[in-house]
Amino acid sequence: MDSIYHTLRKSNPASARILVRKVLEKNNGNVSKTARILGISRATVRRARDGELNDLSRRPKNIRKKIGCSLEKLIVEEAKSTGYRYRLLSYYLKNKYSIEISENTIKKVLKRNRVRKKKIRTLNKNRRHLYDYEHLTPFSHLQIDTKHILDETSLPKSVYRHIEKYDLPKYEWNAIDVKTRMRFAAYSHTLSASFGFAFILFVVLWLKLHNVRGKINIRLDNGSEFASSSRRKLDEYNEFFSKLNVELKPIPPGAKHLQAIVENSHRKDDESFFSIHPERCRNDAEFLLKAQQWQDTWNTARPHYGIDMNGLTPFEKLKSTKAMISENIVRFPTLLLEDIIRVAGYPYEWLSKFVNLYIFSRGGKYVWTTYQYLNHKL
Repeated sequence: MDSIYHTLRKSNPASARILVRKVLEKNNGNVSKTARILGISRATVRRARDGELNDLSRRPKNIRKKIGCSLEKLIVEEAKSTGYRYRLLSYYLKNKYSIEISENTIKKVLKRNRVRKKKIRTLNKNRRHLYDYEHLTPFSHLQIDTKHILDETSLPKSVYRHIEKYDLPKYEWNAIDVKTRMRFAAYSHTLSASFGFAFILFVVLWLKLHNVRGKINIRLDNGSEFASSSRRKLDEYNEFFSKLNVELKPIPPGAKHLQAIVENSHRKDDESFFSIHPERCRNDAEFLLKAQQWQDTWNTARPHYGIDMNGLTPFEKLKSTKAMISENIVRFPTLLLEDIIRVAGYPYEWLSKFVNLYIFSRGGKYVWTTYQYLNHKL
């Protein structure tokens, strides 16, 4: 049971110390007797006698590692503009400003400035992920989309004019694996259904070549370059790709959130590649070399903090699954689709010349197994 002193101190520390001083005065300054009467320690009596009536601040006098006001303001502004939390924001600041700030420091700054996390509001107030990420197998689900590189709202004016002046590729074709976030990219000067078919086929054959044996589900939008605007053509595509154990699944109109992974990658392209490197290129070959370096950085060096990634690179995520997939799958070449058509012909001609579908359509049932990767680098 609390003493009178402790009960009073909970509501008013100053009144509790005044009480101690009065009792101490009545007992002629006898500390031990005062302590017995109030049921407190002698040290408490001495603090009440010699110290201040009100509690002193517990804040440290010197904070050696406290960040400056300007840096704290930068963290708050970037957090509000990007919507990133502490982990991703730490990487973002290091990548953009070459400033290394720990996750814990950023967390404290956001808490101190009451920067709240942006919430995705749904009808039932619950957030449900698009995939069961934990149980996905590598390359079983892909998202494919195209990006218009010439975007006045995202590119600096000088870069925009440079791309036009030197007639660099205007479109990026992206395929991203949901499980590992590994990406495969190609480029073109125009959009066409032939390019869309060729890109999907090229990606699928690359996966099959590197021992991806299960079914591949490909989610794509309703663009005409993927035949999604024509139900008849889409059915023809699915009939053909079913021989490769692939299914194309267009999203409903207006449901861009179903393509969130590949759509989010477009912003990273603008920030880290298109806003910087095209201005250093004067022809397609130089552009493709820079694009290859950016893709390699994405797949092997850039940590990802999306769902189930935990700061791993796509290559590290693939190795962590211990899937029987060749590590060389990460070396996908970034090509110009016009070059593929010019050299190999249109997709159906290319397929009949160079690909034997028999090995894909007559194989036995695949059993998913794992093995231990050797510890070596690319």
